[in-house]
Amino acid sequence: MSNASTLSRPTAVRRLAASAVAGLAFALLAGTFAAPGAAADSGTTANAGGFAFPVDSSADHTVPTPPTITNDEASTEASAVVAEDRRLIEIRATAGSAKKGGTEWKSPFRLATGSGYTLVLTPRTAPYTVDDLLQLAPSTFLLQSDGSYLLLENIYVERGATLQLSRPGGLKLRMASNENGFVSIVTFGGDLIMTGTPDARMTVTSWDPRTAQPMTDPTHGRAYIRAIGGTFTMSYVDVIDLGFWSGRTGGIGLTGTTRPATGSTTGPNVYTGAHGKTAQKIQKLQKPTGPAQSPNSSTLGSNGVTSQPAGPLGTPDSQFSVPGLSYVSTQIDHDTITGNAFGLFLSGATGIVISDTQVTGSLIAGVVLHRFATQAVIQHVDASHNDGDGFIISRAAQQVQITNSTAYYNAGNGFTVNGQPISVGPSASGEPMGAYGNNNVNTSTSQGNGHYGIEVLGGLNIGLNNNTIVGNLMGIVIRRGAQKVTISGNKLTQQDREGISIRDGVQAVTVNNNVIQGAATGVYVRNATADIAGNSISGASIHGVTLVDSDAGSLVNGNTISGIGPGAIDTNREHGKVDTSGNQTSGWFNTTTLWIRIKALIRPLTIVWICLFLLIAFFTIKGHRTRTGKGKRHAMRRAKVALGAHPYADQAPLAMSVITFEKQSNGLVSAVMKPTVGPEAAPVKETVPATKETVAVKEPVVVAESAPKHSNGLLPEQRDLHTSGIGAGSASNGNSSNDDTGSFTRQW
Repeated sequence: MSNASTLSRPTAVRRLAASAVAGLAFALLAGTFAAPGAAADSGTTANAGGFAFPVDSSADHTVPTPPTITNDEASTEASAVVAEDRRLIEIRATAGSAKKGGTEWKSPFRLATGSGYTLVLTPRTAPYTVDDLLQLAPSTFLLQSDGSYLLLENIYVERGATLQLSRPGGLKLRMASNENGFVSIVTFGGDLIMTGTPDARMTVTSWDPRTAQPMTDPTHGRAYIRAIGGTFTMSYVDVIDLGFWSGRTGGIGLTGTTRPATGSTTGPNVYTGAHGKTAQKIQKLQKPTGPAQSPNSSTLGSNGVTSQPAGPLGTPDSQFSVPGLSYVSTQIDHDTITGNAFGLFLSGATGIVISDTQVTGSLIAGVVLHRFATQAVIQHVDASHNDGDGFIISRAAQQVQITNSTAYYNAGNGFTVNGQPISVGPSASGEPMGAYGNNNVNTSTSQGNGHYGIEVLGGLNIGLNNNTIVGNLMGIVIRRGAQKVTISGNKLTQQDREGISIRDGVQAVTVNNNVIQGAATGVYVRNATADIAGNSISGASIHGVTLVDSDAGSLVNGNTISGIGPGAIDTNREHGKVDTSGNQTSGWFNTTTLWIRIKALIRPLTIVWICLFLLIAFFTIKGHRTRTGKGKRHAMRRAKVALGAHPYADQAPLAMSVITFEKQSNGLVSAVMKPTVGPEAAPVKETVPATKETVAVKEPVVVAESAPKHSNGLLPEQRDLHTSGIGAGSASNGNSSNDDTGSFTRQW
């Protein structure tokens, strides 16, 4: 079908109207997108937003710093996304009703939407090409002097239509963008094919006609490409500086839906019958007099909607035919994508194949597989120097295989695998509660990223095998309740903190045959269950393996651990039972001080056992002393009594002395002390002056042991001596005998 024949149906009046619309479109767009050089003196630069992206080269080892976005800029970009959504809804509604109006609507047509125009490509067998666009939009698809093409209006590809963009020698497509507006290419159930060749690559870029440069500031929106359902093919294409704010407008957005939108099932899109009073008159004239009959299908649309009497259905099932825009299929290979908001964004897609592609300098993230992206094969893809993560497998994305890919120097993670449930309970959208998984990252490289090399957030049946992970904050992090994760055959080098971190409720993780070099801690496990076996851990500076809190059921066995630090395997903070036998730790130099080692042993149960041991030791020693010391002497004494000997024959009594006081003629009193037991000793005589209070005792008296005592506790002689002061060194109260002669004897 020739392009001329497709445009020959309108009448002369409609031709004139179409020409007027084209002229008006050109005038409006010329005002919006001035010709190159028109604003050369305005001072506007291509980098008005201040975004600068590092050059993707092996020599550039810097991690980009994400630009700061103000609240006003965020509001402006979000508003632009809302406006785009509204525009697409209007186009879809108008295009749906246009199909019912007449034959002229089967040809491509233009709609005035928002501040610009949209060229709608209707279904046909042959694909639309660059030559078709030159005829359909001569005022808005312009061939430039350098051989490039400047697109000044939006293009909308309906289901059943195909837009094929290619050109011998390589097509250069420039999509107009500046602060006044931007254009887009959107397929709705249709097919989009963009191809170049190895020797003549295609280029697609945003373009500010006033500065003759790609648009790097996305604040006011920026040109983008989006496929809603249908198929998308891109091969040997260089994509530069597309998209803004959201995934669907992020640059290359490939989206579908798992639930048909209202009106997407087979049936009339627009009611074309009568309205108002006319409809009431028709109803009166057609008032049924018997069983309901099927009206003419043109009354309710062209899809054959009929009516039947109420009652049982002849066929119990009600079948719905969902259009083919529920999922988008993708084939992307040998492409470069630089400076997009999202490098590649896929949601509601299936049958995804991405290979031999480089994604760099993205404002948000590199390659994103969002909700319900399934059956994806990504291989030989490089995501580097992006302001977010390199690769993201989001929740509800399943059966994704990433192999032989690289994530270098991204501001976030190299790879993120998120398998958490979309909902944890009843929700407005009725999402399922189950976890997602069956995703793998194998034989890939993650190096120099600002956060983690690979991060797994929930999910199940995750495989991370034979990867090379170098110089990240952490190497591999598994958390948020992930289950059945295999980490095998990876080489992790020079991580700032942990080589492998497993925590927060993770279960059934297998960590084996990995080589971990130079991390502060080789493997860190907290509140998780993991089998850690057959790994080689070297150069660790804190611990080879650390287990914290409740890790009961974990196994640490058959690992070779070397390094220098407080301990090769740290279980001091572990509350569960962990098998840590069979590890080779001879290469570990323990730097723990003696006091730290002692404190490590001081635990409540340890203290109880130590006290029990000391108690037993004390009574053991005491019993031994009893048998060999005083207890033995008592036993010997009992033996002597049994033989008839006096039991205390071997014990001498204490010495006893008699003190005699005598009054001399010269008035002095002398005291003479003479021992009564033991060897004879010379008496000791001491003379003291006599006083009136001195008591004279005429006869020496020996105080017996059993002498009665006075009520004050003193013997009678002691009482007399006490009252007289003799022997006490001082006088008493003077109540002494008038006898001035005699002597007094006291036991000493």
